[in-house]
Amino acid sequence: MRPRNFGLRVSEPEATKGFTLYSPLWRPNTYLLDMAGEVVHEWALPGNPGGYSRLLPNGNLFYGSATEGGPPFKGGASGGLMREVDWDGNVIMEYRDDWQHHDCRRLENGNILYASWELMPEEAAKRVQGGIPGTELPEGMFNDLFKEVTPDGETVWEWHTYEMDIEDYPIHPSNQRRVYAWMNTCFPLENGDVLISLRQINTIAIISKSTQKIRWIRRDDSWGGQHDCQMLKNGNIILFANGMNTSAPHTHSFITEFNPDSNETVWEYRDDPMTFFYSHHISGVERLWTGNTLICEGSFGRIFEVTPDGKIVWEFINPHFDLMFMGDHVNWVFRALRYAPDSPEIGGRV
Repeated sequence: MRPRNFGLRVSEPEATKGFTLYSPLWRPNTYLLDMAGEVVHEWALPGNPGGYSRLLPNGNLFYGSATEGGPPFKGGASGGLMREVDWDGNVIMEYRDDWQHHDCRRLENGNILYASWELMPEEAAKRVQGGIPGTELPEGMFNDLFKEVTPDGETVWEWHTYEMDIEDYPIHPSNQRRVYAWMNTCFPLENGDVLISLRQINTIAIISKSTQKIRWIRRDDSWGGQHDCQMLKNGNIILFANGMNTSAPHTHSFITEFNPDSNETVWEYRDDPMTFFYSHHISGVERLWTGNTLICEGSFGRIFEVTPDGKIVWEFINPHFDLMFMGDHVNWVFRALRYAPDSPEIGGRV
């Protein structure tokens, strides 16, 4: 573990004023912090979070928590029970799919968009290239899908990773072959399409709701198992590039914003020295309304804000260490989000 102080470490005048929401990955609590790093509200929830929590425009909290069911393997962001709760933790709505993992969102129309796993059809599994030979599970290979469902459980539409041109997108040689291709983000676009991140194949793609086919796709092995891809209001895409198992001479993570039409890099954040910023898995990024960027370096529980020129103006380290399924005590944070004081999500509640 890095020697460091926990809690608030940096707070500069250029920081974006607001409240920061985060959920330690192995603790059934979600915390809302003020700019001084003090907890101003806390939700004690049933079960560990299956990723992260977010506030809805009505002020309620939406999250996924881990259940006992699901596939015959463990993942650090396994979910299953998706819930909307009010400020006091009272359940407003819940939907269960034991195979849900990593990402789930309550849409403006009230529906739920989420990532899930399923057993991959045998013929599709035979087409998967790459990965570590012999690491499939006894049941076979699994694949990802995302679903949009109504609160009553009716499927509106869904898309499966076995629908890809599988041979063109092999699993990275250092990854196991138990899942194709480890979806960690399903980001809804304004037109109903969905932007997804597929970590094991270093690929992000946009799936058209009208055709239910890929309308845009990009693979970049320098991303090294990327997370949290989003389309910004300017039409660019931003993501957290974990930098795991890449050809870079010095392992490091970075944030990249690029134009999806030209794939031209518009903005990047790397630390100096670059090796001081690295999370091999989980993690997230959020472009704030001031133009600054909030970054979650998940493996170290570090949440920090940078200006466009890369200056760190706010930094907080999660002080909570909890036992995870592999036997280690960690302070991991999957993602973090910042809300403006006058936003409907906060609504004068703090």
